[in-house]
Amino acid sequence: MSTGLGGQAQGHTQTRRLALFGTKGVVSRCRDFTEQALADWGWRATGPEEEHDVVEDVLLLVSELVTNACLHAGGPEELTLNHSGGQLRVEVADADPRRPRRRAQRDLAQPGGHGLIILERLAQSWGSEPRGSGKVVWLEVRLSPGPGGPGRRP
Repeated sequence: MSTGLGGQAQGHTQTRRLALFGTKGVVSRCRDFTEQALADWGWRATGPEEEHDVVEDVLLLVSELVTNACLHAGGPEELTLNHSGGQLRVEVADADPRRPRRRAQRDLAQPGGHGLIILERLAQSWGSEPRGSGKVVWLEVRLSPGPGGPGRRP
């Protein structure tokens, strides 16, 4: 795995990219990278409870996207974070063109197979799009409090 740390400010948009290869240690590396970017943008896991909850949700979502790329797509190639106007877009690129799909209904008490359910519950929106010979799976989360607070939770 290599690091491709890049922070760039374009007006009110800030972007960070992390180039990746392989699967060993990639989930924790992406979580650490995301946590640092959020801290740089003023959001800390040790901040007020509302901020803490949003940061923890984002770190869980990043873990799910990266884990899914490891399990189903041969590993992620790049993690991209775009922060603009209180909105965060997380993108994980991989070399597999197959789009994510939910597995058949399973017992929710059993481990595994719940990644897309977590995305649907915690992200404001998510999806995937073709990129090159692979795809990008993305999600969006509101970092700044809006009506009803951050994220999708009431």
